[in-house]
Amino acid sequence: MASSFQQAQAEGLCLRYPENLGLHREINYEAAVSMLTRAMSMATTVPFSWGFVDKPPEGQVLLLFLPPQNPFPIDGLRFQEQEVKFTIPVGTSRELEVHEVKFGFIPGSADTNAWRCRRRYRLTKGGNPQLVLVHYTQGPQTQILPSLMNQPVRNYPLRIVNEPAVYVAGEKMGTKVYPPGGAPMPSAAPPMQQPGMAMNFSQQQAMVAQQNSSMEMLERRREQERARNRSGSTSGRPPRPEDDDSGDEIDQISTRTLALNRYRRNHDMMNEVFKFAAYGDKNAPPPPPPYSIFNKTEIEEKTAKLQEEIEALKSKSSARRAAQLNWELETRPDVTMDVEGGGITA
Repeated sequence: MASSFQQAQAEGLCLRYPENLGLHREINYEAAVSMLTRAMSMATTVPFSWGFVDKPPEGQVLLLFLPPQNPFPIDGLRFQEQEVKFTIPVGTSRELEVHEVKFGFIPGSADTNAWRCRRRYRLTKGGNPQLVLVHYTQGPQTQILPSLMNQPVRNYPLRIVNEPAVYVAGEKMGTKVYPPGGAPMPSAAPPMQQPGMAMNFSQQQAMVAQQNSSMEMLERRREQERARNRSGSTSGRPPRPEDDDSGDEIDQISTRTLALNRYRRNHDMMNEVFKFAAYGDKNAPPPPPPYSIFNKTEIEEKTAKLQEEIEALKSKSSARRAAQLNWELETRPDVTMDVEGGGITA
């Protein structure tokens, strides 16, 4: 049974979202990120079913659960070029990985040219990298190589697999969903899981317990450090430096435990800020007006002094202009004074 299941995986058996996502002519990068973001919540409520991807039509969109170390499953298409990969940053915290391959066709079919294009997307940062969005669309065309025209990609008919659906994310991750009346007997050995799939419930419980104990140990260390810092500050001596932890304990801590610890720490910090506003002096005097730092009398004196300096400068300027006019009249007899214009004319 296990060897048959592994053979089916080698032939392209994979976990896929059971509902039809429809046909889409185009999917840009923003739409791919949006669909993968929604897929993270969809994967927690809908179990993925085992199945094959075979000869998808143009515009078909699929959502697969594929660990990053696993190759892409056989889909019944043959491509005449190598697949290219590139990454695109999305915002400040996400990164979209895109795989694209062109010039595909179905061997032995009515395809006269290689025109099929396959793009697959995954969020390597800021998402679940095991959820892969696949889109089959029309791309540039080229002639089919005669040597590849009738070479099948896989063996037909496809193998019949009766494996139950399984949750791939969320609290039910790894839980199998059997059809009514199809649950195995308690004594039956469970089938081999796919490499990269989640562990069973008992293993998850053991991992959570280990994470909680590690988190409690870290909390005790932090409390001891705070106590040493407080004692060192009261005694006037600097606290003794401690060796930095390697950080290996945090690698296996669950997201929920980290979030709870972060919430407690932030709550303590905000309490230090707001407790004075909540429990401080309720009858504190009103704050002084913002202009109370200025002296009105001093400002008036400075203003009067500046006004006197301005008038003195104006008087000096008028005296210089009058002296200039007198000099012009004395040195140049042909110059007459323009009374209305306030100047001189030749």
